[in-house]
Amino acid sequence: MSLPPPPPDGARDLVTPQGSMGPVTPAPWASGAPSPEQPLLRQKAKGEEEEGEETGVQGAGATGTGEQRRRGWGEAAETAAVEEGQVEARDAAAAGTGAPAGGAGGGRGAWRRLLAWLRRRQPQCCPCAAPLPRSAAHCCHGGTKMAALAYNLGKREINHYFSVRSAKLLALVAVLLLAACHLASRRYRGNDSCEYLLSSGRFLGEKVWQPHSCMMHKYKISEAKNCLVDKHIAFIGDSRIRQLFYSFVKIINPQFKEEGNKHENIPFEDKIASVKVDFLWHPEVNGSMKQCIKVWTEDSVAKPHVIVAGAATWSIKIHNGSNEALSQYKMNITSIAPLLEKLAKTSDVYWVLQDPVYEDLLSENRKMITNEKIDAYNEAAVSILNSSTRNSKSNVKMFSVSKLIAQETIMESLDGLHLPESSRETSAMILMNVYCNKILKPVDGSCCQPRPPLTLMQKLAACFFTLSIVGYLIFYIIHRNAHRKNKPCTDLESGEEKKNIINTPVSPLEILLQSFCKLGLIMAYFYMCDRANLFMKENKFYTHSTFFIPIIYILVLGVFYNENTKETKVLNREQTDEWKGWMQLVILIYHISGASTFLPVYMHVRVLVAAYLFQTGYGHFSYFWIKGDFGIHRVCQVLFRLNFLVVVLCIVMDQPYQFYYFVPLVTVWFMVIYVTLALWPQIIQKKANGNCFWHFGLLLKLAFLLLCICFLAYSQGAFEKIFSLWPLSKCFELKGNVYEWWFRWRLDRYIVFHGMLFAFIYLALQKRQVLSEGKGEPLFSNKISNFLLFISVVSFLTYSIWASSCKNKAECNELHPSVSVVQILAFILIRNIPGCARSVYSTFFAWFGKISLELFICQYHIWLAADTRGILVLIPGNPMLNIIVSTFIFVCVAHEISQITNDLTQIIIPKDNSSLLKRLACIAAFFCGLLILSSIQDKSRH
Repeated sequence: MSLPPPPPDGARDLVTPQGSMGPVTPAPWASGAPSPEQPLLRQKAKGEEEEGEETGVQGAGATGTGEQRRRGWGEAAETAAVEEGQVEARDAAAAGTGAPAGGAGGGRGAWRRLLAWLRRRQPQCCPCAAPLPRSAAHCCHGGTKMAALAYNLGKREINHYFSVRSAKLLALVAVLLLAACHLASRRYRGNDSCEYLLSSGRFLGEKVWQPHSCMMHKYKISEAKNCLVDKHIAFIGDSRIRQLFYSFVKIINPQFKEEGNKHENIPFEDKIASVKVDFLWHPEVNGSMKQCIKVWTEDSVAKPHVIVAGAATWSIKIHNGSNEALSQYKMNITSIAPLLEKLAKTSDVYWVLQDPVYEDLLSENRKMITNEKIDAYNEAAVSILNSSTRNSKSNVKMFSVSKLIAQETIMESLDGLHLPESSRETSAMILMNVYCNKILKPVDGSCCQPRPPLTLMQKLAACFFTLSIVGYLIFYIIHRNAHRKNKPCTDLESGEEKKNIINTPVSPLEILLQSFCKLGLIMAYFYMCDRANLFMKENKFYTHSTFFIPIIYILVLGVFYNENTKETKVLNREQTDEWKGWMQLVILIYHISGASTFLPVYMHVRVLVAAYLFQTGYGHFSYFWIKGDFGIHRVCQVLFRLNFLVVVLCIVMDQPYQFYYFVPLVTVWFMVIYVTLALWPQIIQKKANGNCFWHFGLLLKLAFLLLCICFLAYSQGAFEKIFSLWPLSKCFELKGNVYEWWFRWRLDRYIVFHGMLFAFIYLALQKRQVLSEGKGEPLFSNKISNFLLFISVVSFLTYSIWASSCKNKAECNELHPSVSVVQILAFILIRNIPGCARSVYSTFFAWFGKISLELFICQYHIWLAADTRGILVLIPGNPMLNIIVSTFIFVCVAHEISQITNDLTQIIIPKDNSSLLKRLACIAAFFCGLLILSSIQDKSRH
């Protein structure tokens, strides 16, 4: 079997820098027909990509062919290499075998054929690049070429065995294993997060307590009063219980003072909220405490809703730590246990275990109170109270978490016995979470909360995805059976197997079912992470290291992976993808580290969000201005790509559309740009080139847009009236009003206009050839370029200094809309004026930029937790490993959703107008159904 002819001499060598040779035409032998498995729609999409199709936030509308998007980062790079004639090694190695070069059966044979071809080939001179040695540059003699081919073949081997596809399979296996482990753990340990809240946890910082597996909400005064309205809480015990009582009361009324006789009862009552909290002084477990509890067991007496009891240190002190005192303690608590168990049937009863002491600080009259004695009393209490019911679990709950808190903070005690105030506040907040979380159900208080019941729309969505999975399995079985019929038959003359290759077209219905099948599995993972209480959640805790160290790490990776750009224009496609990518990674780190509490970081991240909107204005304006495509297909395509995932999540996760605030923001601004440019007179670049008057007309349009923006920004009433109209209110209301939407829109109200204006000025300068956009050339003359670079650097640093000196978030937010454009323009000039900077881009950042929309949305539920308030914990006890695994799964899911959105866009938004109108009618009917179901759900909730 003969080898294919060697590649033409003009084919660019991998070791040759991109800019050292002229354009290369791909050799005919380097291309081929698409594989039979490739869906026809993806082949069609490969030829229909439009370079100017900017969507502001690049996500579902990622650049590159459909095949590149399907195969992922590594394989897409190899596909691009095929198009540029850079895969001689693959074709030389796989020639005549009929098997892939990287296949398991043809690896050694491919290498042997490659070496044999290189030996037979006559040495020939080749145009090598400057970085090579001079001798190699003069003539390769096979060595350099062989190294390049070996590198190319090795790259293919890596891409064959480690691609985005294999990464997604690994992520799927990880999810299944983690889900199985967490299910087994829930069955073994129990599914009650209240037990974890009362018994385990750790300090994240000096004063931030993190319960095991769940999140603790910090209750405000109004929330506490709302939860405890018409409630009676009783604290019974010694001075330590009195401290807990004071801290609990201060959550309701911070002005409550610790005064009066300490060894007597202390009442508290808030008549407005109708809340009553009492402390009853009973420092020993004796007959006095028993009589107090026994009174509440009588039917005629009103019982407290919550009872918190505990005592032991006084018994140790009075009886000098004798064993007889411990025996008497056991007898007394044995007699009290049935009474507490009876009360626990109607009230919440908590027995507080004794905290350790700091023996070095104890006074002489307390030296007998040792940690050894305290442990003995605690063991007695736990043993007796847990065995008070023979055949079932005790209803009296052990409040043992205060022991863990005291072990970390008792050294700060003033007398060695009583805990510092911060520790008491933590214990009181835990009590508040135990009782109030199941009543108020705060989003960031997952402890003690049951799984929310399924809504009607969630049930319908589950049925739809189940039917899609079943439908796709039927299609798959039918296709597999048809494939088996085309088995290879033996040629009687040659003895070789022959098989007729039939390119069976994949029907749109099968692709539709496949996409919804994948989406259904992904949505099941979303629900498990953030609704089903299967996986654990933790609170965020900000430190400078948790934010800045990952930033430095991704910066190094981004600089390491870089390539030359295909074009060197300002804000070319690779550069904008890179920009979106690193901004999105910074925003992700900002969210997971809880950096919003650090004002300088918050202000800089606000600029990144504004930069996304700036690109929205720049990209859409450029597209409409250059192409003049105001057709309905373009509008529907962009709207579908932006909103598809969010609409699905609104149904599956039972969230309002405004919850994912950035997508409504980008969607509204896209429609504003479209209406501004599409309304009469439609002014595009082709028309304006013939008459400068049209440029003036476009500037008038932009001026009118700016006037409308200013009016709505300073007229909150008019803004709220517009978006409170039905059905707009269903999209833009959050918690019953549109204030949040007004705040988000107003925060970056001018930046889209700035993006449109920048695009207009840049394209005008480009048309008049004022800019030098050649490879390696500065954008302007040397003097002007240096001056603009100096101004840009100074402006960039000035904004950073101002943002870092902000003292008040409200004041800085007020100035942000007017000044954020300064740092954005400064960055654009710094990035584009030097020709060397404009000619390269980071492939690492650009890859993430192509799925930035999916990353931004998916983080809400499968990377963060509790609707962004917490952190998802897949691997408890190892924060670093947990972040690595959850991030890996999160990125794979976002990439897959991007591909699903691309496939569905081709099917649901066809280019044929008649078909498109029919689909739009179906979509309109779908949203009408959603509105009806949403109204039914709202009525049932109220």
